[in-house]
Amino acid sequence: MDMKILVLGGGGREHAIASSLSRNSRVQLFSVMAKRNPGIFQLARKTLLHKETDASAVIRFAKEVSADYAFIGPEAPLEAGLVDDLERAGVACVGPSRAAARLETDKGFCREMMERHGIAGCPKYRTCHSVDEAVTFIKDYGGDLAIKPIGLTGGKGVRIMGEQVDTGGAIAYIHHLRGNVVLEERLIGEEFTLQAFVDGTHLVPMPLVQDHKRAFEGDTGPNTGGMGSYSMPDHMLPFVTASDYTTSLGIMKSVVAVMKKTGQPYKGILYGQFMNTAEGPKVIEFNARFGDPEAMNVLSLLSSDITDIVTGIIDGTLSSAKVTFDHAATVCKYIVPEGYPDAPDAGDRLALGTTGPALLYYANVDEKDGRLFTQTSRTLAFVGIGQTLEAAEDISERAASSVTGRIRHRRDIGTTDLLNKRCNHIKELR
Repeated sequence: MDMKILVLGGGGREHAIASSLSRNSRVQLFSVMAKRNPGIFQLARKTLLHKETDASAVIRFAKEVSADYAFIGPEAPLEAGLVDDLERAGVACVGPSRAAARLETDKGFCREMMERHGIAGCPKYRTCHSVDEAVTFIKDYGGDLAIKPIGLTGGKGVRIMGEQVDTGGAIAYIHHLRGNVVLEERLIGEEFTLQAFVDGTHLVPMPLVQDHKRAFEGDTGPNTGGMGSYSMPDHMLPFVTASDYTTSLGIMKSVVAVMKKTGQPYKGILYGQFMNTAEGPKVIEFNARFGDPEAMNVLSLLSSDITDIVTGIIDGTLSSAKVTFDHAATVCKYIVPEGYPDAPDAGDRLALGTTGPALLYYANVDEKDGRLFTQTSRTLAFVGIGQTLEAAEDISERAASSVTGRIRHRRDIGTTDLLNKRCNHIKELR
């Protein structure tokens, strides 16, 4: 029997989701996205080009195509309560309710929940709702802090004192945010991402991934939505010990248990971003959906049928037996327009060269008459898969370097040199 699945969102993450779903010949794929993604458009039987947060329009389209399920890609529809609205309309969803999605959409809620229930990995923090309160805390703290807007920022809103801003810059940023911030101790270490499928009770982890937020090689420049990411053949990372992994997974299981206990059961994708510090893993943040680009790493490795995972999440029958991944390394590199992220050039033509065996995921790119043009955000992502990290990086780099136009990418992502720096950093800290 065919399954009609509606994918919400039009980025690289959603193209990876759509590609994974399309591997099952029984899936009839439909799409709602604000901007036309050429990759998703080609896979979908029918597409609605419309704002993904417009519940009435999304529900009308879901009913028109008789969608059985909806898979929510980005965070904005989750914050808008699209899952609640769709499920009331009879469309089961992969994604948390608006209340459960507060793990991502309200950083104050997340920290207070962790503190109240004694969940490990919570850094010291202060939630502020006025400029005066936040500025006073900074002046009295006497050290560096991470300044986080309480709400969604697309991965670009955090400012780190001692790295991106000084005290004066921090105070100016707080004024810009009108004091609605969470101030957290600055964590020193190496970041990693642990994503998991969750059905409200059961949690099944995916391979560890490391993202690269900074715009330029050597981890310099402003934060972005993510310039690329990599994973290792054993699904671990060499600077994350077995004990670190167990701790991180335990934190995520505790969060799911608390959400269920407090009447806000969490189902969908839970994304844990951790900082591996001298004291062990600390929680930087939780996201209520796949990471972008991390989705491309893990979904490219998924060897089990994702439709079984979809039904397991929705029915509450998820088990590790339904989830398998190939044991290979992956490297994802994003092509971005010149000037990204601060002043991206849009409308420039780009051309693909010889991309070899790399997987291509379309993101924020325009297609006209078979030609591709940049828009204002990340454009294309290439994923290399290999038996070693070196092999995967070579595949990804060759594909990314073949693209011509006013674009660039980070050549150092997935390289042995950069990985060695990560490992040496942890050794120095510990």
